[in-house]
Amino acid sequence: MLDQPTNERRLTIARAMAEAMQQEMSRDPTVFVMGEDIAGFGGIFGNTRGLFEEFGKERVRDTPISETGFISAAVGAAMDGMRPVVELMFVDFFGVCFDAIYNQMAKNTYFAGGNASVPMVLMTSTGGGYSDAGQHSQCLYGTFAHLPGMKVVSPSNAYDAKGLMTAAIRDDNPVVYMFHKGLQGMGWLGTEAGATVNTPEEDYTVEIGKAKVVRAGTDVTLVGLAMGVHNALKAADKLAEDGVSAEVVDLVSLVPLDRETVINSVAKTGRLIVVDEDYHSYGVSGEIIATVTEHDISKLKASPARITFPDVPIPYAKHMEQFCLPNPDKIVAAYRKM
Repeated sequence: MLDQPTNERRLTIARAMAEAMQQEMSRDPTVFVMGEDIAGFGGIFGNTRGLFEEFGKERVRDTPISETGFISAAVGAAMDGMRPVVELMFVDFFGVCFDAIYNQMAKNTYFAGGNASVPMVLMTSTGGGYSDAGQHSQCLYGTFAHLPGMKVVSPSNAYDAKGLMTAAIRDDNPVVYMFHKGLQGMGWLGTEAGATVNTPEEDYTVEIGKAKVVRAGTDVTLVGLAMGVHNALKAADKLAEDGVSAEVVDLVSLVPLDRETVINSVAKTGRLIVVDEDYHSYGVSGEIIATVTEHDISKLKASPARITFPDVPIPYAKHMEQFCLPNPDKIVAAYRKM
């Protein structure tokens, strides 16, 4: 189980995100939210519910389907002293607005020689598993993490979701906040019970750039983020039945990447499996493996492995998509090959 503070409030990630935004909007009048269907509808994934009713149309703004326009507007607002939280409904839609994200949001502080900041949050949904095919199911962690100038986070549970959102809003740098649809607690998307955890009502932050060891072990290190953490934890349970002690590391943040926690874990276990729902090539999984091998390859008792999505467009057919997605059985099989 994920080790969280003990209390009586169990929230979904969607509710935790909304609570963080509500508290920051109450605390700081420069914070506002905008995106498609985020006002009266509360966001199609539920993460802005209740905000419109409390703060009104000036601070919770529905936008046209013009991602380049409203993300560019958020960049301008951030540079003019506001703290916008803007939603790109699906990360797959980055293709129509990447100039606003990477050539403006990520770079303007550098272009200004550090004399201007872009304190904004770009939140966007990731992940498949519900037959929505190749334009609504990608993760693209590696695409965003590869590009300098912006922080990138992705929570696996409600406690981290709230703390990361609060930290992201308060950060003076642009933060890409990637939330996995399958962890939101929306029944129609499927519900991962492990993502709904005890979450304090008071405001708090979770450090951006710090990974967490969510299960201690001695025989193999399983590294993941978002849904990958839950697959790793389930695989660890299966491995434990065979007497194998698996350590699970939740990256939490991709940029900055906490390489030290991963390196220290592998130094202890000697084996590494990376779980990443993003595409196999040129991504986070390869970066984690490179980090470990470049640091001290002698610590490895076996070749590292990675459980990823193959380098193909995500299928619509349910059985084909499920065949491609990472799962606990694939992780266990990878360990047994070591």
